[in-house]
Amino acid sequence: MPITLARVILTRAVVALTVVLVAFSPAAAASSLSSPDTLSREVDRLFREWHRPDSPGAAVLVMHNGEVVHARGYGMASLEHGVPIDTRTVFDIASISKQFAAFAVALLEAEGALSADDDVRTHIPELPDFGHTITLRHLIHHTSGLRDWPGTLSMAGWDYEDVLSYEQILRMARHQEELNFAPGSEYAYSNTGYNLLAEVVARVSGVSFREFTRERIFEPLGMEQTHFHDDHGEVIVGRAESYRPRGDDAADGFRRVTNNLTALGSSSLFTTVEDLARWIRNFEDPRVGGETVVERMSQRGILNDGDTIAYAWGQSVGSLDGLVGVRHGGSWAGYRTTLLRIPDERFAVVVLANTSAMNAGALAEEVTRLHLADRFPPQVAEAPRDDGQEPGDTRADDDQGPDPWLPDPEMLEEYAGQYASPELATAYTLEVRGNALVATHFRRGDRILEPVEMDRFRAPGFGEVRFLRNDSGEVASFTVNQTRIRGLRFERLP
Repeated sequence: MPITLARVILTRAVVALTVVLVAFSPAAAASSLSSPDTLSREVDRLFREWHRPDSPGAAVLVMHNGEVVHARGYGMASLEHGVPIDTRTVFDIASISKQFAAFAVALLEAEGALSADDDVRTHIPELPDFGHTITLRHLIHHTSGLRDWPGTLSMAGWDYEDVLSYEQILRMARHQEELNFAPGSEYAYSNTGYNLLAEVVARVSGVSFREFTRERIFEPLGMEQTHFHDDHGEVIVGRAESYRPRGDDAADGFRRVTNNLTALGSSSLFTTVEDLARWIRNFEDPRVGGETVVERMSQRGILNDGDTIAYAWGQSVGSLDGLVGVRHGGSWAGYRTTLLRIPDERFAVVVLANTSAMNAGALAEEVTRLHLADRFPPQVAEAPRDDGQEPGDTRADDDQGPDPWLPDPEMLEEYAGQYASPELATAYTLEVRGNALVATHFRRGDRILEPVEMDRFRAPGFGEVRFLRNDSGEVASFTVNQTRIRGLRFERLP
């Protein structure tokens, strides 16, 4: 064989071997697994169970380094009309709305029109004087002590599918009689605080909250399909209906959940994943608000004792497997939503679902782990869950204990009677049926009060019920205590 031909053959063999070795090297394998097409297929796999003509689903957006790397719809926006979800489908994003309300406050603060340390009664003087100053900062960080309106309206007999208006929520705030705690002493999620922030923005700016956010945020960013919803009967082109399973799981089919809420500031922002991509870019390249406002959005709350909480300006700052994550979730009607950003990696994922059966937050985390698999530190930390949910939490603050009190019917009779709340303008009738104490409301129906100890009971929808006695030892009232509602008093009627 001539020497030149031998060299050619040898050279080709070396090249071929090199290609094989590179192809099967760990670095090449990781590169292959992280290719855009492969990652999109993996995201498709996560949402495969929802991508059917007989199921609601979600719109999903993934951004990395300022670019959209995945945007797709799964399942149906309308089961009734057979309309699929796509990237322009409009969703109620529920509590993700709060970061837009906080941003509006930050814009006005940057212009000197208000301060986060203003007393809220400076702007809304008709609010009660609780003997403590509640600042806008307290409202922003959920440290105001104001009761959360979903829980109080539910106690008053409202159903979450009723027409629940912004004006009704403000009236409820004006009638609150006492705080859950001294402002700044604790963190307790309160949607009410963000509704008051929306009202402050409107009064300071001189235009409606919807108009202010449209002119100052959405239009400048090109968010053409985004608005705060202030009319529950308004027609929204391209809106996804919301659904919940008929039975224990999605296999039993779905029922439509009516959404008649206009909770400006805390919720009721309608938008698309395409528009949210523009919002996310503004955190990386601030066209609206500038660096000052964007930096303000990441400042976490500080309690009176100096402790720093996870909640910032409409966002929670925490850890996802060791990486710093900024997130908020939302839950209302059948909508389940999450916006998660990893600022250090210029990464973000949005999941907007129209079914209560979907865990949008967990799926957003899985999408993040797929895309940033090589960025997570080896020491894994548990990811904190944000508290971005509107419906009131009816859990009581302490545990039942191992030995509940077991009263007989005669002992229960001293609790029977009618009890009214002036704050909520509603009443309950308590009566003994068999061996149980039952609370009845003309709209909420019957709830069995389960005894824990003398003068202390529990019930679904109430949380903890504590009976209070007068100087003669007679039962005179009871209070309802939940995670977001404390000391809500019902007086016994003669």
